[in-house]
Amino acid sequence: MAYEDDDPPLSLHLPRPISEPHLRLDPLSLSAPSAVRHGSRAESERLASSQPELADADARLVIVGDPGRTDPHLQLAGNAVRTAKYSPFTFLPRNLFEQFHRVAYVYFLVIAVLNQLPQLAVFGRGASVLPLAFVLLVTAVKDAYEDWRRHRSDRSENNRAASVVDSRDSQFRTKRWKDVRVGEVLKVFADETIPCDMVLLATSDPTGVAYVQTINLDGESNLKTRYAKQETTSRPIGDAHPFAAGLIRCERPNRNIYGFLANMEIDGKRVSLGPSNIILRGCELKNTAWAIGVAVYAGNETKVMLNSSGAPSKRSRLETHMNRETLLLSAVLITLCSVVSICNGIWLGKHRNDLELSQFFRKRDYSDSGENYNYYGIGMQVFFTFLMSVIVFQIMIPISLYISMELVRLGQAYFMIRDTNLYDESSNSKFQCRALNINEDLGQVKYVFSDKTGTLTENKMEFRCATIRGRDYSSGKVPLQDNGGTHSVLVGDRIWKPKMSVKTDPELVALLQSKVETEQGKQACEFFLALACCNTIVPLVVETADQKQKLIDYQGESPDEQALVYAAASYGFVLIERTSGHIVVDVRGDRQRYDVLGLHEFDSDRKRMSVIIGCPDKTVKLYVKGADISMFGVIQKTVNLDIIRATETSLNAYSSLGLRTLVIGMRKLSRNDFEEWQSAYENASTALIGRGRLLRAVASNVERDLHILGASGIEDKLQQGVPEAIESMRQADIKVWVLTGDKQETAISIGFSCKLLTSEMTQIVINSNSRESCKKSLQDAVAMSSKLAAISPDSENILRGTGSSRIALALVIDGNSLVYILETELEEELFKVATVCDVVLCCRVAPLQKAGIVALMKNRTDDMTLAIGDGANDVSMIQMADVGIGISGQEGRQAVMASDFAMGQFRFLVPLLLVHGHWNYQRMAYMILYNFYRNAVFVFILFWYVLYTAYSLTTAISEWSSVLYSVIYTALPTIVVGILDKDLSRRTLIKYPQLYRAGQRDERYNLKFFILTMMDSIWQSAAIFYIPYLAYRHSVVDVSSLGDLWTLAVVVLVNIHLAMDVFQWNWITHASIWGCIVATVICVIVIDSIWMLPGYWAIFHIMGTGLFWLCLLGIIIAGMLPHFTTKALTEYFMPNDIQIARELEKYQKNAATTSEIPMSTLSQLL
Repeated sequence: MAYEDDDPPLSLHLPRPISEPHLRLDPLSLSAPSAVRHGSRAESERLASSQPELADADARLVIVGDPGRTDPHLQLAGNAVRTAKYSPFTFLPRNLFEQFHRVAYVYFLVIAVLNQLPQLAVFGRGASVLPLAFVLLVTAVKDAYEDWRRHRSDRSENNRAASVVDSRDSQFRTKRWKDVRVGEVLKVFADETIPCDMVLLATSDPTGVAYVQTINLDGESNLKTRYAKQETTSRPIGDAHPFAAGLIRCERPNRNIYGFLANMEIDGKRVSLGPSNIILRGCELKNTAWAIGVAVYAGNETKVMLNSSGAPSKRSRLETHMNRETLLLSAVLITLCSVVSICNGIWLGKHRNDLELSQFFRKRDYSDSGENYNYYGIGMQVFFTFLMSVIVFQIMIPISLYISMELVRLGQAYFMIRDTNLYDESSNSKFQCRALNINEDLGQVKYVFSDKTGTLTENKMEFRCATIRGRDYSSGKVPLQDNGGTHSVLVGDRIWKPKMSVKTDPELVALLQSKVETEQGKQACEFFLALACCNTIVPLVVETADQKQKLIDYQGESPDEQALVYAAASYGFVLIERTSGHIVVDVRGDRQRYDVLGLHEFDSDRKRMSVIIGCPDKTVKLYVKGADISMFGVIQKTVNLDIIRATETSLNAYSSLGLRTLVIGMRKLSRNDFEEWQSAYENASTALIGRGRLLRAVASNVERDLHILGASGIEDKLQQGVPEAIESMRQADIKVWVLTGDKQETAISIGFSCKLLTSEMTQIVINSNSRESCKKSLQDAVAMSSKLAAISPDSENILRGTGSSRIALALVIDGNSLVYILETELEEELFKVATVCDVVLCCRVAPLQKAGIVALMKNRTDDMTLAIGDGANDVSMIQMADVGIGISGQEGRQAVMASDFAMGQFRFLVPLLLVHGHWNYQRMAYMILYNFYRNAVFVFILFWYVLYTAYSLTTAISEWSSVLYSVIYTALPTIVVGILDKDLSRRTLIKYPQLYRAGQRDERYNLKFFILTMMDSIWQSAAIFYIPYLAYRHSVVDVSSLGDLWTLAVVVLVNIHLAMDVFQWNWITHASIWGCIVATVICVIVIDSIWMLPGYWAIFHIMGTGLFWLCLLGIIIAGMLPHFTTKALTEYFMPNDIQIARELEKYQKNAATTSEIPMSTLSQLL
């Protein structure tokens, strides 16, 4: 939209114009020739990928300031967001549709529908629908509450205020977020949240720089820089509208938050736009008074909304195994129904001539002679009987199990979140349970795949040592001294001091103080000046309680850069100011300004970054820092060869200490060199096709023939408790693999520090640069492992890793080798070697290689895998593993947002797995088996009764008791036990990690246990049915009274069965178990007190006799005798590790110290 010439108000909000000669000048520069601004973060190689030409058909056209012409037909998404799933009109059908994705629910719906047919009606029509309706209602209420909270959050978000240009008078006016449209120009002030994805047009900084915090988008709290194009920041104030006739052609909405492909046409000129020219919805504007931009994506088309799908859904191992038992129960159900229907057909054939007088099978309708009455022939009657049997025996597959599992998992998650042992005080982060459906998987983990930096280590880098001009300043002889802040900066009447101090080397400090004119001193100054300049750190000035003092807080995306800048400040090179065009460094009391002429950021191809600096003495220097493998390839080796060799020696020494290393180099650029780079850079940065490739080529061309300054050693300290945690997991038979991007020496050193590697281990190292050498290395590794297996004292079990005295193996492999191994036939060879090894250490691995390693074990074994990491490079690994855990660390929250669980420290894995994982597994395993047992007992009672009623499928137990059996009579105790029961105390589980192996061996839930449970249910059902049947066989007690006795007997028996298996009693457990028995008695009395129902007053007739109570006692004794006997004999003669530990707790719980537990070897063989 073209604005009128008499509409100037918007221009008042824009910066003053900047003159533009042939070379673009920074208005704050000290000298025109050195002030050219190039290679800023706006042109970051990491973000500015190859950009093909955008065709109009594949692009979105945005007319700046004119939403009407941008979207004339209102086809683009508005800025209102909706995270809620339902509306009042769609809730019922959509929620029911989602719930019936569970096949079991469809099964029970079919059963309820069949019961509505007159020919198949067994229960009352209302009673048959009640169980399914109850489960659907509970789930619907839960879903409705969660969606109501989402609706409330959406309303709050959509009604926030934004400052938007009114197209009628070009004034900024307040507008609700939900009313913002694509094409509108917005103004955002400091500390405000960006309402939509918008391209920057201008900022309060005359150079167009803006600082944003993306914590709401990717969780990173460090500041990031974004830029407005010079063509829009320097519009003359006299223009009627600074952005008149501006047209943006951008890519269609997509999820890539790190990429943006667009260009802008303004004043007949086309300029390219990249990821650093756009600010995404949810970011916050920091350290910038205001920013003006145009909306290009709104509402649900913004990148943050397109990425809000969450982590992929996972199913627990127990739930997967439960499907096997469900199929077996279905087979049992079909067998029972087939037996009943076949026997019914036989009975009908034998009594064919008697059916005409039977009240159920009257074959002739005497009012209309010649036609059958309510009879369809033996074949159809058998078929009807089969369907009726399915209806009667339907609870063989327990519908209440699914809702019980959800409630138990919710309760387990509550206690995990509230566990203070999982709370991290340093980051003030609680344990997060983001996936409720895999709690029990935490008790069966066999492999842990861990990132190193930020997961095993703190990711809080500390500068430890340096080598300069071949001289090692690692304080091997002179102890480090703490810098007391002597290099503070006086600004006005206030003192500015770096927020963090770094321990300094006395020898190096003395060199910088008194020997700065020597060659070594000059090189040291260049070294620390490179550390202060070659970065993207933003210095923030923070107020303190002392009004005369302020702190300089260095903000940046890389903890390594922060450590290096703090180190430079401690040695007297204090970075105090950064703009897009220059930096100010206080060099030991002398404040100097350096113009940033170009910046080539770090990328994964070059593995280094560089900055071109215009110095106060009019010279132009290139400072470069990067990994040693990339830097030594561009360092000039024709001179100072001894210095290079000494530096390499120091680097190896630093790596052996577990330090992270960077090599620093520099090069002085002549005017011709600079102009050549400038021309190449201008051409590359304005290219619309292959821009990223061209920029990388420009960087590589200038980063050559470097003069080595030295190298740095940075310590990334181990997190508290990491060695102890790894040792505990080793004892628990959990194999820990470390997947890191660090070099091999550093990773091995950290491996020894955290006790992952030991001196007794034999290391197998695979470092190959070709497929053939990889194949040979793997073959050698297999041969070596076979040889060690032959000489091992426990050679029988070495290949399974179960030998107690065998030779421990550790595999060390790098990313180059994995390139030739993963997704090839060599994977199988790597798998054979890796499974033999106790420890696997992967170095220099890429994010997708991490996921490939996890998939290698996940797809080839039945063992449970767990991946833990803290950064965006760990997301693929976390999502690939069976269980993914994110660390709330220094690298943002991408890992947390993609994880199933999140916590603050690696050491929390021990209580999470060994305690909560063990508890969750044993509780859920028992609850599933108990639900199968409980319902099977009830079904078999009905089956025994059918055998004595001419297979007519009549029931003695009232239909309401049948319905309430799984809902009220027996449901609550199993839920309470599933949440609260503890077989062992936390202290015992932590002290003896070997107890965790029970979950790995599936000791609590397996096919053998299931079969034994079903046999027990058959015996107990027979005791419940036949004892009253034999006692009242020749009496005049009616069927309803006998049915009440069976009802009370089965409820009492299954609850006593549960009580016998409870490990830890508390008042809630007592109330639930005995309370349900009392509730059953009350319900039976109430049901029999309703005169409209059959069996009126039946319970009172039978309960008043002594035989009733004698039968009840006999049922309990006879029914529980096999279970009690088996339990007693097993625990006394064949105890497993859990039972031994329980005995120790029982008899020695008051002892201050206890002897070691002799773990049962029998349980390890099961």
